[in-house]
Amino acid sequence: MLATVVLLFPPLAGSAHAFKLFGMTIFGKDEETVEVIDPVRYKATLQTGDAGKDLKERLENAASLVTDEKQPVSGDLGVVIKAREDRDRLIAVLYEEARYGGTVHISVAGTDIDHLPPNPAFDHASPVPVTVRIDPGPVFKLGSVRFDGDAAGRDPSKYDLVPGGGAGSLVILKAGERLLVDLKDEGRPLAKLTQRQVTADHQTKTVDVVLGAVGGPVAPFGAVAVKGSRAVDAAFVSRYSRLDKGGPYSPEQLKKANDRLRELGVFSSVTIREADKLAPDGSLPLTIEVSEGKYRYFGFGAEYSSLDGIGLEGYWGHRNLFGEAESLRIEGSVSGIDATTDLSTFNYSAGIVFTKPGAFVPEATFESRLEAKSETPDPYDAQSVIYSATMAYELNETDKLTGGGEIAWINTDDAFGKNQYLTVSLPLGFERDARDNKLDPTEGYHATLAAKPSYEILDGTIFSSFEGSIAGYLGLGEENGVVLAGRLAAGTLVGADSLESIPATRRFFAGGGGSVRGYSYREISPYNGADEATGGRSYALGSFEVRVKVSENIGIVPFMDVGTVSTGIMPDFSDIRAGAGIGVRYATPFGPLRLDVAIPLQRYDGGSQYGIYAGIGQAF
Repeated sequence: MLATVVLLFPPLAGSAHAFKLFGMTIFGKDEETVEVIDPVRYKATLQTGDAGKDLKERLENAASLVTDEKQPVSGDLGVVIKAREDRDRLIAVLYEEARYGGTVHISVAGTDIDHLPPNPAFDHASPVPVTVRIDPGPVFKLGSVRFDGDAAGRDPSKYDLVPGGGAGSLVILKAGERLLVDLKDEGRPLAKLTQRQVTADHQTKTVDVVLGAVGGPVAPFGAVAVKGSRAVDAAFVSRYSRLDKGGPYSPEQLKKANDRLRELGVFSSVTIREADKLAPDGSLPLTIEVSEGKYRYFGFGAEYSSLDGIGLEGYWGHRNLFGEAESLRIEGSVSGIDATTDLSTFNYSAGIVFTKPGAFVPEATFESRLEAKSETPDPYDAQSVIYSATMAYELNETDKLTGGGEIAWINTDDAFGKNQYLTVSLPLGFERDARDNKLDPTEGYHATLAAKPSYEILDGTIFSSFEGSIAGYLGLGEENGVVLAGRLAAGTLVGADSLESIPATRRFFAGGGGSVRGYSYREISPYNGADEATGGRSYALGSFEVRVKVSENIGIVPFMDVGTVSTGIMPDFSDIRAGAGIGVRYATPFGPLRLDVAIPLQRYDGGSQYGIYAGIGQAF
């Protein structure tokens, strides 16, 4: 299956000369080059002495006189200014490489830039010659390390400061930053560095470092003021941030509060500012500065599948109905167009969703959803109308509980013939999300548990579904260049005398992008004597990926998925289906773009031969 998705959005105000995607111009022309007044051209020569390959490359990239040589500067003074900026930049590179004895000499038209007059004049008969001569000097090692003040007694090795080890300037700067972070993590908001002394001994080629800090008092969060809020209630902003509870000062809590407010979708920017001194009661006053964005939005999209035809979707939403970031979204879609001319075989859906963040308490979110669907996957046809109301409660930073009620009318035509169902359910769930990144995790795990006790009113049938999943991630190598990822999932349906008593939409199937890639959607199932898929009472799934970075933005992912669906309440593994393939990932600011190609290793007779899947974020 090959699918392409295109999302279209309302045009932005103002004119645009070009459309770019991921830094590439798709159509139009890039912005014109700014005109340079009194342009002066020059020719730069870079000499890097005995610098090794890696250092030489860094120096060449840092020398803008070289990288920008084709771009003229403004006036003769422009050449000198550019040269002075380059000298500072190149010395910084040498210091980062612990080359504290290195030197950088730059001459313009044969004269050192330190000996040029304030307003130099060069011969423009040809490009002005510029020579950059670098003597990298020896590599220095770290000598003695001392922490003073409230930093005294800490182990320098925990900050990568080890005598005889690396002495690059970035290592020392990062040590100071981490020291300050550690002090603030102790609940000391006024912590600051008081000393950062670096002394290079050119005879011993060592660098002695002294870092001093003042921790200041331990303090709790104090009064929270809100600025910039107009249509969104300021008291709600303060309450939803969860900073108004007077808890101990924590930079991590500030970051989470910022993220929490941004995720509401009503603010274009959020900044939390700390006071520069404590209040009389010893607490730290805070100010949340927000800039409100647009509340109404709409959009539509299109999808094409070689198996399922064309799909269209549209939606309209409001992000701040009553002044506390309540959202309303109305959406609809139709798919299967062009795959057949029979309108009755298209898939339709329409829904309206209301969400209230901070319902009753800041940790709770209420959602009310009404949707109508007409589905025609290969195993069954189903028309359903479902209303649900759920409450989600965040127990802590990683754990969340959900619970609510649902009523559904379902009309099906499947392997058991035509049936109607009216079910009442009480869905319950628990989620623990300990991943370091939701869209592209490299460590941690994500676990879910769900139960859905149900009562089918028309036939008086009681049944319940129970499902669980866990996914884990392990990064290997420098900057997690390889990530091992695995996911296990299982489910069971108990109750009801027969499968026919359970709606087809509630029975278990597998296959497709969310389970076993390489198979069609819901293709994996028990089959009856007429070779019709019936769905099952239990399933087990496993997915395994090796995510390998081949460049900063591109990754390759070989993978294998395994799954089975059984008619018993426990999987009997009598029919295990597996799919294998390879994927490509392209990193973007909003998560990796995913393209996977898979083949079924135990293909059904007449079943799918391969599958192509696209999306945003990793597969799991």
